[in-house]
Order: sequence, then structure tokens, then C-alpha cells
Amino acid sequence: MDIMTTKDAAALWGISIRRVQALCDSGKIPSATKIGDVWLMPKGTEKPLDGRYKETKTVDTRKAGK
Repeated sequence: MDIMTTKDAAALWGISIRRVQALCDSGKIPSATKIGDVWLMPKGTEKPLDGRYKETKTVDTRKAGK
């Protein structure tokens, strides 16, 4: 089984290593396992959705042209 570290996940997902660690600590990445003080997860693990936003905002371009 291929594994990746928080550093690998951070580079892949475009977020900080600390953010990946926080996601692991909070259980948002269920496949992550902590060995000692290092978080490991299978390669190909998907980045969890950002829980800060419930939906994406859309811009009404019709109003911008007036």
C-alpha cells in the first residue's frame, strides 16, 4: 500500500501542512492514521470538503453591465 504524509497531502491539495494535520486531528480524513507524531494516509486520499462554506456563491453578471 502506498502512503503519503501530511507534507505530501499539503502539496497535492494546495493547503498548509498544519491544515492537513488539523483535518486529521478532527477526524475529517477517516483513513489517516497517526504513528508516533506523524500522520499517514493512503495515496489517492481525497481532500475533504471545506466545512466553512455550505454552498458556492454565484455572481449575477446581468446586474454588472447596467
